[in-house]
Amino acid sequence: MAAPEIAALESIRQTLGDTLFYYGFSPLVKIAVLLFLGILPLITYLVLAERKILGYMQARVGPNRVGPWGILQPIADVMKLLVKEDTLPKQAVKWAFILAPCLVVGPAFIIFSVIPFGPVAKPGAMSWFITDVNTALLFVIAMATIGVYGLIIGGWSSNNKFSLMGGLRSAAQMISYEVPQGLALVGPLMLAGSMSLVKIVEAQSGPGKMWFVFPQILAFFIYFVAGVAESNRNPFDLPEAESELVAGFHTEYSGMRFALFFLGEYANMIVISAVATTLFFGGWLPPFGDTFPVLAVVPGPIWFALKVFVFLFSYIWFRGTFPRYRFDQLMDLGWKWMIPLALFNLVLTGAIKLIFFPHN
Repeated sequence: MAAPEIAALESIRQTLGDTLFYYGFSPLVKIAVLLFLGILPLITYLVLAERKILGYMQARVGPNRVGPWGILQPIADVMKLLVKEDTLPKQAVKWAFILAPCLVVGPAFIIFSVIPFGPVAKPGAMSWFITDVNTALLFVIAMATIGVYGLIIGGWSSNNKFSLMGGLRSAAQMISYEVPQGLALVGPLMLAGSMSLVKIVEAQSGPGKMWFVFPQILAFFIYFVAGVAESNRNPFDLPEAESELVAGFHTEYSGMRFALFFLGEYANMIVISAVATTLFFGGWLPPFGDTFPVLAVVPGPIWFALKVFVFLFSYIWFRGTFPRYRFDQLMDLGWKWMIPLALFNLVLTGAIKLIFFPHN
């Protein structure tokens, strides 16, 4: 951060006082910057990137009419959704119908408050995260669980059989895959000895340390597969299977309420990618930082963003590659394979830590 910016922050701090500056002004600025200059633009252009990449994978062009090379297509989509009629079915449970999209998108945005995009800043500068709490990992799991209710309530409140079936599928799928996903997160937690996401990243740095993906490769595989299922993406998009359920749980939604469901899905993709980056791939740490110190020249937030983009590309790649599972195959994979593997990884990690690192 440049000297004039530090001087300006110091002036504001002296005006407001330490308490109001650090617990009021600073978090509000970070939230505004993260939301309006980070997450919302990223989601908007992630949709365009997905359509373009899928087009190339399927030997077609993708959006190319609005603006040069189609780069203004997301803005046109947002304007269309803003002016589209927002219908409310006559027989719907109105309060639940209105609440459901908020329950999907709200928790996903709240999770970003504890994601560390960069290291702890030096005195006089802002850190690259909104807040660091010692139970951040537990907070992430709790917030992610709330999103399930939005899909269930949206399907039930619509008074539509296709929507209800999508909501029921969503309940079964997301509850089933939350179990192995939560168990997979315990492995890195045991290695780091802390639930703070900042401390977990710091535990992966230093001489003799490594990213947790290497000792926890099985946990990473379980977490990421469960994350794809949790975000209802191919090949696990059964709650909104268009060939079977019209549009699933959001069949009756239009306009901005539909846009909130859409926003929630892509926000959850970014959350799952960011958590995977933080827990398994060293967060903002450069790859092979001890072997190639020159890589540390690149700022930590840039490394974090590059790792997240790799995961987001994987989501798009899966959509263009894999066919959809049958529902019985989906349940079998979750309950018969992933949960036992997650429990095995948990026991193995505990045994190795107890036998070989009893005092660590």
